[in-house]
Amino acid sequence: MNNPKPDDRRDNVDRIQNMIDNTIVNYRETKDLMKKVDNEKERQDLADKNMRREQSLKNMKEEIRDEAIDKKNGYK
Repeated sequence: MNNPKPDDRRDNVDRIQNMIDNTIVNYRETKDLMKKVDNEKERQDLADKNMRREQSLKNMKEEIRDEAIDKKNGYK
């Protein structure tokens, strides 16, 4: 019988921060691309993608705050 691995959250803050950094880079690259795209549908698709990224960033920032608090409290 396989036992599940224990929950190791020690690197969660770093992992989430890395995801935030990558999302911001992708957001900025998409904003730049939107200026170069002539096709309105493609431009709208890119705008929609960035709106989803904005929501993801908000959620990740909340999650990293919660993880940082838990880390400070020793994950109790």
